[in-house]
Amino acid sequence: MRGVFLDAGSVGDDLDWQALSAAADEWQTHHNTQADEIAPRIADADIVVTNKVVLDRATIEAADRLKLICVAATGVNNIDLDAAAARDIPVINVTGYATPAVSQHVLAVMLGFATRWADYHRDVMGGAWQRAEFFCRLDHPIEELANKTLVIVGHGELGEAVAKRAAAFDMQIVIAERPGATEVRPGRVAFDEALPQADYMSLHCPLTEATHHLIDADALSRMKTGAYLINTARGPIIDSHALINALRAGEIAGAAVDVLDNEPPRDGHPLIDADLANLIITPHTAWGSRAARQRMLDGVAANIRAFIAGDDSGRVN
Repeated sequence: MRGVFLDAGSVGDDLDWQALSAAADEWQTHHNTQADEIAPRIADADIVVTNKVVLDRATIEAADRLKLICVAATGVNNIDLDAAAARDIPVINVTGYATPAVSQHVLAVMLGFATRWADYHRDVMGGAWQRAEFFCRLDHPIEELANKTLVIVGHGELGEAVAKRAAAFDMQIVIAERPGATEVRPGRVAFDEALPQADYMSLHCPLTEATHHLIDADALSRMKTGAYLINTARGPIIDSHALINALRAGEIAGAAVDVLDNEPPRDGHPLIDADLANLIITPHTAWGSRAARQRMLDGVAANIRAFIAGDDSGRVN
C-alpha cells in the first residue's frame, strides 16, 4: 500500500510520525501541495491523507489506484464525498482529537471578555496604572461568568465539553436545537428562542447548507447588546459583514473568531480590515495543542490500519 500526505506541514513539525509511517508500506510526504500538483502526486497512491488540500471530482476520478482518503481533521468539506462514494472510496476523518484544546480556548476567550485582562495589560504598558490616583483601576467593566447564560450551537463532543467546563464556572447552559429542525428535542431550545437568551454563544456546528451564514444580520439583531459570540467551528457560519455592522452598532458586545471563510487571508479579510476593538481574531489555533495534533496523527494511522484490516466503518460517505 502506497500512501501520500499532501500537506503534512499543516500539522506541525514537532510530532511523532512513527505510527503513521508504519501504517502503510511506502510514503511520500509533502510539506504542502498546490492545486496543479495534486493529480500527479496521487496518481500512484492507494491512500491519500489531506488536511485542507481539496480533492474534487475530477481529481478523484483520475486517481485510478486510489482506495482510501483520510482527512487529517474532522471537517470533510474539502472532499467531494459523492465522487468518492461513486468509486466506493471510503473517506474517513478523525473526530474528538481536539476536544480538550478547543474547549479550553473557548473558556479562555470567555474569561478574557469577562476579566478584560488584555485591556488592563495595555493600560499598564501605556502608563495608565503608573499615573493612577488609587491602587487599582476600574476603567473596563469586569464581569463574572457565574450565572451568565452560555448558548451552545452544536452539541456534539466539542459542544458538550465546552458546556461541561462552563458549568464548572456556574454558568447556565442552553443547548440550541439544530437550525431548521422540525422538532425540538428534550433538553434543547429552538435556535430562534436561544438567541435572545445568550450572554455568550459558542458555535460548534458543522458547515452545511443549513448553517451557512447561520449567524446573519437577523440572528445578531435578536441577541442581547451585552452578548459575546465565539466561533471555533467554520468561518462561513457567520456572515462577516453582518458581524462587522453589529459590532460597530453595539448590537452585541464583542466576538471572537478562530476561523474565517478564507484561510489564510492572503488578500485581506473584512473582519481583519475592520480593525474592531471588540473583535478577537486568532489564526485557526484553537485546535493546535501538540497533544491534540498528535492524537489526530495517530488517529489517521489507526484509520489506515483498520481499513487495511477490512474495517471501513468510520467512513463518512
